[in-house]
Amino acid sequence: MKNFRTVPFASCMALVMICAPLALGQSASPPDPADAGKAVFRRANCFGCHKWHGNGGGGYGGDALSLRRTELDREQIIETVSCGRPGTGMPFFMRGAYDTVKCHGMTRQEVGDRIPPEGGTLLRQPDIEAVADYVLAHIKGKGEPTYDECTGFFGNTSRVCDIYKTAGAPGSGTEPSKQ
Repeated sequence: MKNFRTVPFASCMALVMICAPLALGQSASPPDPADAGKAVFRRANCFGCHKWHGNGGGGYGGDALSLRRTELDREQIIETVSCGRPGTGMPFFMRGAYDTVKCHGMTRQEVGDRIPPEGGTLLRQPDIEAVADYVLAHIKGKGEPTYDECTGFFGNTSRVCDIYKTAGAPGSGTEPSKQ
């Protein structure tokens, strides 16, 4: 039997990382990569216009389009977050957009007075990609928002999700029991 002092520290830490979740009754599954995107979605205040559920509608930034019904692919979402949408209220979030980086094939002079507003929080490329991945994994094509999605965004202690609790509704957390 080996003396504890001879076991490398990294080996001990790896064992703790694997066993700790199991001891707490949790799975040792890796975190959802889209969680980083959800954090950026919050920090950049995307939900101020698109709402937490991505259905859009009226917001302080205007009448945002639904991300649930969008037909944009990953690269198009990245371009839209990076460069905004000329002539609309969709802001750009990339530093240097239209100045040092052409957006939608245009410079600031070429886009003229149709230049989108600057987002309140400028994002790095990995953050923009994380938001796109979050939208694709958790919002696009998901239908109407559910209680489970709401608590996934806000946590289960927020009363904002109570409006999604309807008896027997799938995803409401109150489905009838199967006996």
